[in-house]
Amino acid sequence: MSIERLAQVLVSPHVSEKSAMLADGANQHVFKVLPDAKKEEIKNAVEQMFQVKVAAVRTTNMQGKQKRFGRTFGKRKDWKKAYVRLEEGHDIDLTGME
Repeated sequence: MSIERLAQVLVSPHVSEKSAMLADGANQHVFKVLPDAKKEEIKNAVEQMFQVKVAAVRTTNMQGKQKRFGRTFGKRKDWKKAYVRLEEGHDIDLTGME
């Protein structure tokens, strides 16, 4: 895997009430990732960008919502979400990002 590919895998941290609770309680962080990203790529990207050890990665494909744009109906893009669990003693400080 190239450095350029790993830099592109993580699109952004996903900020929500659920992701904040997971970060505080279960030492898990949620990221929006490229739709074609593999779990191993996500793990390597997080470990290199944040200098932490990843214990597990779970992914889910999110369907884009149906939306109305004026008179026409459309659909937002599908995207992929990754739940990254860190090993004990490691933490990511996401303040100041995004």
